[in-house]
Amino acid sequence: MGWKVAPGGKAAAAAGEKLRFPASSAAARSRMKLWVVRATTTVLLWTCVVQLTAVGDNWGPRVLKGWPSCLTATEEEAAALPGAALAARPHPVVEKAALPPKRLYRNNGYLMVSCNGGLNQMRAAICDMVVIARYLNVTLVVPELDKTSFWNDPSEFQDIFDVEHFITSLRGEVRILRELPPRVKRRVELGMFHSMPPISWSDISYYQNQILPLIRKYKVLHLNRTDARLANNGLPIEIQKLRCRVNYASLRFTPQIEELGKRVIRILRQNGPFLVLHLRYEMDMLAFSGCTQGCSHEEAEELTRMRYAYPWWKEKVIDSDLKRKDGLCPLTPEETALVLRALDIDRSMQIYIAAGEIYGGKRRMAALTSAYPNVVRKETLLEPSDLMFFQNHSSQMAALDYLVSLESDIFVPTYDGNMAKVVEGHRRFMGFKKTVLLDRRLIVELVDRYTNGSLQWDEFSSLIKAAHAKRMGSASKRTVIPDRPKEEDYFYANPQECLQDRDLLQTS
Repeated sequence: MGWKVAPGGKAAAAAGEKLRFPASSAAARSRMKLWVVRATTTVLLWTCVVQLTAVGDNWGPRVLKGWPSCLTATEEEAAALPGAALAARPHPVVEKAALPPKRLYRNNGYLMVSCNGGLNQMRAAICDMVVIARYLNVTLVVPELDKTSFWNDPSEFQDIFDVEHFITSLRGEVRILRELPPRVKRRVELGMFHSMPPISWSDISYYQNQILPLIRKYKVLHLNRTDARLANNGLPIEIQKLRCRVNYASLRFTPQIEELGKRVIRILRQNGPFLVLHLRYEMDMLAFSGCTQGCSHEEAEELTRMRYAYPWWKEKVIDSDLKRKDGLCPLTPEETALVLRALDIDRSMQIYIAAGEIYGGKRRMAALTSAYPNVVRKETLLEPSDLMFFQNHSSQMAALDYLVSLESDIFVPTYDGNMAKVVEGHRRFMGFKKTVLLDRRLIVELVDRYTNGSLQWDEFSSLIKAAHAKRMGSASKRTVIPDRPKEEDYFYANPQECLQDRDLLQTS
């Protein structure tokens, strides 16, 4: 190492040093020790490197062959092969899901949204909010779900939807974050943001001309209502197709919900074809709509009290009979049984009830279960333990019903609520699967005539069939009613711009 020791060994050298530098002998010995430690450490490190390299090149000490290896079994076998055999051996190919490249754009600010309503109302709203964020060049924060409505469901977005897939599948369109960056979050905590409900049924120019300036001004904008905030019609084709892509490709349910839904479908399929009946005859629907056909006086009073208890249900005084004759009430279980029989639905068909608790219970379901003995629901097909974590989470329960509804042989909604419409559109996208769109106004008229004896069964059945021959979810054009968007066909019930573009599902 360049050190020379005088004759006489260490003692002589040390003595000479002591004679020449008696005052600094201790410091010299300390420096000597330091350099010896450094030199020894360097030698040891280099020795380790050489040994590791030797082992890696397969020419090191044979004793190391018995040491535990960090290689997998497959890798160890490959290492033991001769060079020629190794070269000839096929390498396993691990396929990774290709992510779309990120879209680069100058961020105009952050968009926070609080969805309102049930699962499918929120689902459609999420699709619209993604589109709005995309065309305003802003960053979208994962939407907040409604926790304060009638259902009182505490579920977060990630409890229902696969949030990672949602974010990554749309990275080629818009930047989505799980939460605001810390510095922006602090601004929001200090109240430095703007909150508002956007105008319903607006076109994209409203968001570009009215909403974008607010985002640029406040940096963070919170939209506190999201239902039906984007027009059905008059939008560029790219916007309509992006709405479809979000709905049919990016909004997947969580793996737990997907797997449980598949299990229900397997159980049903084992017993043959099945019809999903979206029987909207729960207490909240009857209270909201004011429809009391077949209810007792006490039940009608209970429903009225409930309607007045919720201030956001604006319509309070309702004429149930008039509303029913106008076709604006959900069909009762009794009316539904008559319609299914009239349509020649086989008595042995499995009828899966996609709904919550039916108001009136077994008494109101008696006519339906008498006509169709194989009436089932998720609670009867699964063990209580399977649904344990879904209890008191109505949106997660609705997600299970949604999956089963998509895969059914026939889908029959008894009211045109949000689930009925969104499932109808999804089944159209899946290849125009049979969906019976009931003409409730005609049905209640024919039912009344049949029950009062002025119409025989054969004629009743014939009229029902004729009325619904072209109402089976086949291809059709959306009805457009300018200035009356609530009365025209809903985009998500018939997304006609997307129905020839099956490649949408391959984009994520």
